[in-house]
Amino acid sequence: QLQLVESGGGLVQPGGSLTLSCAASGFTLDYYGIGWFRQAPGKEREGVSCISSSGGSTYYADSVKGRFTISRDNVKRKVYLQMTNLKPEDTAVYYCAADWRVTTVQALCAPGYEHAYWGQGTQVTVSS
Repeated sequence: QLQLVESGGGLVQPGGSLTLSCAASGFTLDYYGIGWFRQAPGKEREGVSCISSSGGSTYYADSVKGRFTISRDNVKRKVYLQMTNLKPEDTAVYYCAADWRVTTVQALCAPGYEHAYWGQGTQVTVSS
């Protein structure tokens, strides 16, 4: 069974840090671009950060540039999202998604694109 499983969410104070993980099971990530998305209550899904299959190209939403870092380890079949200087507006359910069909990280992070595989999400809450 092909699955993506996110982990690492939780409650953190403003200014704090978290690292999310996205683990693939049932398939290799080598040929897949991976994206991190988030959705807060009452808001549309947002493409946060995406990385190409090789890791050579990355994309960050303006709202997270300089604070979040995406990386991947294809041997471990994992993709990470390091989040620093977290703000209350970062509070959301974070999802990872995988797809092999798009050729740019900008397209991979388009919120309306229907990726081949999605994880179940992990909650991130930033609050004092």
